[in-house]
Amino acid sequence: GTTGHTDREKEQVAQAAREIPVFFSGNMSLGIALLCRLAKEAAGYFPDADIEIVEIHHNRKVDAPSGTALMLFDAVRQVRPQAAANCGRSGECRRTKDEIGISSLRMGTVVGVHEVHIHTGSQILTLRHEAVTRDMLAEGAVEAARFMEGKGPGLYDMQSMLG
Repeated sequence: GTTGHTDREKEQVAQAAREIPVFFSGNMSLGIALLCRLAKEAAGYFPDADIEIVEIHHNRKVDAPSGTALMLFDAVRQVRPQAAANCGRSGECRRTKDEIGISSLRMGTVVGVHEVHIHTGSQILTLRHEAVTRDMLAEGAVEAARFMEGKGPGLYDMQSMLG
């Protein structure tokens, strides 16, 4: 349930998964897992749309963009492999065709808000998840533990749990 792992750490997780079942996800929220799936699906329906990801967290969060925002970017990139992240647009920066903007806001005690905005030129689709409490992470972890019961060696994540 964390992000920011080095390539070496990720390889160690993959190596362990060859011998034991490992559940690995940057976010344990079922809602975020669904948001990733929906963002990927919507991006596939609108291949020429501008896509922007906005994430909001409390004012003590140290990383930007959040690991969850990067998970959303990676989900969209599955249907747009040429996409490049533009984190924190500033100054003269005309939007390129293949970019996906990621904007980070830090304020107050916000647990977490993640939005994916898809603009086709004639319509805007906004997908949004708001964490009201951190309880959702524990709930997702319990569901993941249930899902892992009886699994053989392999690397599992929230998307494999959703089926």
